Amino acid sequence: MNDKEGTMTRRDVLNIAATAGLGASSLALNQPAVAKSGDRIPLRFDDPIWNREASARLAADTDSKRQVWGSAYGVLNAVIDGQKVRPILRFDVFSSTRVVRQPDASYQRLSREVVFYRDIATNQIVDEWTNPLTNERVRVVDIANDPFNYTISEFFPDPPSYGGLNKEKPPKRPFLLNWGLAGDDTVTQEADINLFYPSALQPDKWPRESPGRMSQVSEYFRYVIKREDLENPGKTHVPSIGTWVRVTPWLPWMLMDQAPGHMLYVGTMLTRTSLDGVPPDVLERVRQRYPKYLTAPEVWEEPSLSSLEHYAREQTPAPPRKAP
Repeated sequence: MNDKEGTMTRRDVLNIAATAGLGASSLALNQPAVAKSGDRIPLRFDDPIWNREASARLAADTDSKRQVWGSAYGVLNAVIDGQKVRPILRFDVFSSTRVVRQPDASYQRLSREVVFYRDIATNQIVDEWTNPLTNERVRVVDIANDPFNYTISEFFPDPPSYGGLNKEKPPKRPFLLNWGLAGDDTVTQEADINLFYPSALQPDKWPRESPGRMSQVSEYFRYVIKREDLENPGKTHVPSIGTWVRVTPWLPWMLMDQAPGHMLYVGTMLTRTSLDGVPPDVLERVRQRYPKYLTAPEVWEEPSLSSLEHYAREQTPAPPRKAP
C-alpha cells in the first residue's frame, strides 16, 4: 500500500473517533459519523472498534505522516532457582513506530527497536562485560530488531511466528484488552504475551549460547494514560507511561552453556513525539550505529523476528570455553 492510501486527514481521525462512541449497530457496520469540534470520545472498553482505535493512538500516531519514539529503561536480573534474584545489568530501549491505516480499517503497526546494555555499577553503555555468573569476559551484542510489525484490528493478532518457529494459531478473538480506571482521571491497560516455541539456537549448533531446545518468553505491559487524552478526538497520538517486564532465556552472548536459570527485565516505558528527553548517550549510539532506527518504517516488511532469531542469523557459534 502506498503512503497516500495510508495517510489520514484530521477529518478522517475525527470520523473514526466518533464511530467509537456510537451504538453497537453502527459499530458493527464500522461506519464513521461526523464528530463536532470539542466532542468527547466515550470510553468503550467492551467494544473491539474502540479498542482498535485506542490502541493505534497509543502505539503511534493515526496520522501516518507522523511517527512516535518509544523508550524503556530499567534493570536486567539473573534468576536462578535456590538463589536470590541478582541485578547484573541495566538496559535502554529505543524504538520508532508508525501506524498506517488500511482499506479494511485496520492498522499496520510498523516499528524498529534497539536495546543497549549498561554496566550495573558505572551505568556506562558497554560493548564488553565480565559475566558475574561465570567470571568470563564476553562481547556484548546490542539488540537490533528491524522490522517488528503486526496488525491492529478488531481481532487479536496471531502470535508472532518468529520465522516459522512459533506455530501457535489460536482462534480469532475480538480485540478486547484489559482496561481499568484509577480514579476518575486515569485509565490503565494491561497486555501480556506468553510464548513457548522451538529455539533458534539449538544446543547441537550453539552449545554455549543456547537456552535449550525450547524458548520460554513472556512480556507484560502496564500502561497509565490520562483519561482526558484518550477521550480527546483531536489527539491522534495518546501518550502513556507504564512498566515493561520480560522473562527470557539467558542472553546468548552471556555464554551460559545451557545453565539453569533465566533473565528478567523490569523497566519503565514511555512514548515521545520528539527526541527531546532521550538519554544523550543512547541517542548518540543510535546515530552512530543505527541511524536508520531514527525513522519508523513506512511500508510493511518481513520477517518480524525477535532478538534470539536475529542472533542466530547474524552471529556465529562461540568456540568452546577455555579451561581455567
